[in-house]
Amino acid sequence: MSQKLPNMLESTIQKIREMVDVNSVIGDPISTPDGVTIIPVSKVSVGFGGGGSDFANSKGGENPFGGGVGGGVKVTPICFLIVQNGNVRMMPVAQPASTTADRLVEMVPDTIDKLTSYLDSRNAGKENI
Repeated sequence: MSQKLPNMLESTIQKIREMVDVNSVIGDPISTPDGVTIIPVSKVSVGFGGGGSDFANSKGGENPFGGGVGGGVKVTPICFLIVQNGNVRMMPVAQPASTTADRLVEMVPDTIDKLTSYLDSRNAGKENI
């Protein structure tokens, strides 16, 4: 086991390095014909772990090895940088609601707009009579 587990971990780290680079955090700029440049910005979370063990061999010789390594990468969009006429604006990406209360709070403005539109159309109908 002296070299097998470190080799597995090193191989996993190398694969993660291949998947995640600076372009995963600061994306390639997107240019529009009217001179606006949009740059995506993301957060990258990486996790990995591994373990292994040598097993006793009754016949002598090299001990059998058992082990495993796993890893994961999560890329979360954070914002867009908008460059126009030498000015930079940040447009954040809204995180989705994760609880019922958050979803209800998000629905309030849309519900008020729909109610207002309904009442306005109803009042306009009464005025025409």
